[in-house]
Amino acid sequence: MSHTTPHINGIGAATPDHDIHHAFIGWAGDQLRDDRDKAVFHRMADRAGIEHRWSVLPKGEDGGSPINPGGFYANGMPPTSRRMQHYAESAPRLAVNAVANLPEELDPDSITHLVVASCTGFTAPGLDQIVARMLGLDGSIERTLVGFMGCYGAVTALRNAYHIVRSQPEARVLVITTELSTLHLQPDDALEPLLAMLLFGDGAAAAIVSAKPQGLAMERQFAATLPESQALIQWHVGDTGFAMHLSGEVPGRIGDALSSDEFRGAICNGTGPEGIDSWAVHGGGRTILDAVEKGLGIAPDALAISRDILREKGNMSSSTLMFALERVMRGPPAETGVAIAFGPGLAAEGFGYRSA
Repeated sequence: MSHTTPHINGIGAATPDHDIHHAFIGWAGDQLRDDRDKAVFHRMADRAGIEHRWSVLPKGEDGGSPINPGGFYANGMPPTSRRMQHYAESAPRLAVNAVANLPEELDPDSITHLVVASCTGFTAPGLDQIVARMLGLDGSIERTLVGFMGCYGAVTALRNAYHIVRSQPEARVLVITTELSTLHLQPDDALEPLLAMLLFGDGAAAAIVSAKPQGLAMERQFAATLPESQALIQWHVGDTGFAMHLSGEVPGRIGDALSSDEFRGAICNGTGPEGIDSWAVHGGGRTILDAVEKGLGIAPDALAISRDILREKGNMSSSTLMFALERVMRGPPAETGVAIAFGPGLAAEGFGYRSA
């Protein structure tokens, strides 16, 4: 029995124009009271492999960062309600910018389904409805909102599109990921949470998924959860935004898992990593990418795209993998590719792909 093969026909990506990375490093260093912690933080910042992170937050009165006079964080930590108000205003605009950057101009009448993923904000009507209205999509299209799944949210969104197209070959699905992580600066003075906040930036991406044999063919789907790892990545809603807990154990646990035959088999479809010629890995951080490279035993340049995205944009949560896939689509044809992201659980989610 033959099956329809869903394809990612094209991806558009967008980031804001306000670079906050170096301003954050200065602010975070000032929060640390212990000189040894300060030294460790600045050493880790230098080694993070990140040069820029972009924010939807406006510049301060002096043209500086959100922590400068007149900036969003200038007078202390805003409540979650104010942050969500900013999310409701900024997330749809960034999503629409990503759609505008699709390789082919969007025809609203051609879209049958909309799948939106975001874990950095809540609003009702939902982001899916707001974006659909802004894009002029028909009110009858089927919508799915994937919320609070973290960095592998893009895989879940694309997987929904995959199954929709498999069951309805005539479907044309618009998939959007939008994350505004910089809305969630926290008043911490401890090293570990400040190092976690060092990673995150804002970004949005949009993809068209259909049965049209163009772009990247999506193949087998996979998911794997590491045992007794649920405390390693957590995302809590607090009175001053969402607080991320990212344990320093995460890279080691990922590397150990990828070294096992069972985990490798799930990711590489029973073959070894040497049989994969293209990798789109969520750049959760330099140490995450180092752990993937070491655990799989792949060449140093195999994750070049993921490292480039991390350097240029930081970790944009669910949007990061979409940015990597967009770069893959602009590069040499892939015969056997793997897309993978890691997130709360601790879980690995992904799929195989090949160039059409």
